[in-house]
Amino acid sequence: MNYLLFRLYGPMASWGEIALGENRHSATYPGKSAILGLLGAALGIRRDDETAQQALTDGYSLAVKQVAAGGFLKDYHTAQAPDSVGKFNYRTRRDEVVLGRERLGTVLSSREYRTDALAVVAVKANEQARWSLQQLRDALLKPRFHLYLGRKACPLAAPLQPELIEAEAFLSALDCYQPKSLLHSKQAWVTDQRFLKTDSTCHYYWQGEQADFAAPDVVPLNQIQQLVRHDLPLSRQRWQFQPRKENLWLSTPTSQEES
Repeated sequence: MNYLLFRLYGPMASWGEIALGENRHSATYPGKSAILGLLGAALGIRRDDETAQQALTDGYSLAVKQVAAGGFLKDYHTAQAPDSVGKFNYRTRRDEVVLGRERLGTVLSSREYRTDALAVVAVKANEQARWSLQQLRDALLKPRFHLYLGRKACPLAAPLQPELIEAEAFLSALDCYQPKSLLHSKQAWVTDQRFLKTDSTCHYYWQGEQADFAAPDVVPLNQIQQLVRHDLPLSRQRWQFQPRKENLWLSTPTSQEES
């Protein structure tokens, strides 16, 4: 089985959860909506292209290896924007401030971010996939639109380094992926491990059956937790999402020795 692997790292990331009023929460790892959004931006798919967005949603299975959840950052955010006027569209920020001056409203919100978070993503193409994994890899190397980690204020701080890997299941693909060091220095003491705080327990998330992730003798069923996340895109244009079931396995030194 072929898999597409790539790395997500930045000084700040925000992996959106359910928004309650003025609070904009962030998960510790990227969900399906964020990953598909990044792939869609790389391919040049617009949000109003519902057909292509749905093909992206239905065509691929994903898994995430959370290497470092990162630190927690909370920002008190203020923004001014005019409300909509029929079919009129403000083309620039200047139009919003000048032409929409009488309709400006202030939005106050509290937004959460993760700092120095590192995750590895594995993508598997389903039978109905419109784009091959090679096409996705090429798009990540030369994206059509800007790529970011959940929010436009969170740019990538390291190359995605997408690679195609042949493996038996998600776990072996994720563990076989060895991206280049984030730091480039001739001094031996300058290493990722020295400056990037990785988690003592590695979190693996995936959607599907146990066999999609690993063999039962490697990851027993009683070690798998089932979660529910509201990150399955229903409509990018209306910004609507629906729940999906997700699996979690925690890899600790003890579980690795047992397996």
